[in-house]
Amino acid sequence: MSSPSPDTLLGPADIRELAAALGVRPTKQRGQNFVIDANTVRRIVRTAGVRDDDVVVEVGPGLGSLTLALLEAADRVVAVEIDDVLAGALPATVAARLPDRADRFALVHSDAMHVTGLPGPAPTALVANLPYNVAVPVLLHMLDTFPSIERTLVMVQAEVADRLAAPPGSKVYGVPSVKANWYAEVKRAGSIGRNVFWPAPNVDSGLVALTRRTEPIRTTASRREVFAVVDAAFAQRRKTLRAALAGWAGSAAAAETALVAAGVSPQARGESLTVEEFARIAEHAQNAADKEPVQQ
Repeated sequence: MSSPSPDTLLGPADIRELAAALGVRPTKQRGQNFVIDANTVRRIVRTAGVRDDDVVVEVGPGLGSLTLALLEAADRVVAVEIDDVLAGALPATVAARLPDRADRFALVHSDAMHVTGLPGPAPTALVANLPYNVAVPVLLHMLDTFPSIERTLVMVQAEVADRLAAPPGSKVYGVPSVKANWYAEVKRAGSIGRNVFWPAPNVDSGLVALTRRTEPIRTTASRREVFAVVDAAFAQRRKTLRAALAGWAGSAAAAETALVAAGVSPQARGESLTVEEFARIAEHAQNAADKEPVQQ
């Protein structure tokens, strides 16, 4: 595929003209910061490794900066947009800028957190500039709902990017790190400055690349059961796992039984555990409950 021409992509003046014509004012409530730099969207598409046979799902396309660059590179793009005005305008922008690719574009006017199906072939990639306030739940929902997504590249707040890609033992390792790792291998894939957005956010942004695990985590516990352990462990992250998991297990003694059975020290803390270790703890929850003495 040839690289997008300057006339295809949206520049700062194009973005402001479009916004003015639509009466759009970016809102903090929806975390709207529109990318106004063509080189940045080219870089995102390149870093995402978008192929000409990919079906890409994009969340929060806004005025279409990234959408157009994706549509040049992919076989098909499905954009999910919650905003009524933006959702109504995007197909016309695509038709005007990329008329020969417009039939390869589909818009889903919905909250991404409520999307359970997409039109056309199953998505193979997720590429998005995610609103800062909902980035992690949206990412996890999409990965869970669409197992066909093999590769993901998201632009998020730098702090969130650090958390998602953090390894066990890191100060910022936590719930997002473990849950993202349940689905994929996660790594930082670059930084994005503030001046490529309108309006410019008061925080820096980062790119996070996720590659779907070829083999799911081996465990007899369900995702819901494993995530319950993760949530409990980090709800009181300064406590030892014996204490932090007491509520989850029914008592501190039951938590200790599950931890020992899983090969995890009851004195350890959540930030030192891998997702596989959390899964082992979840597997032993029932056994721990069975061994608890019945209170008379």
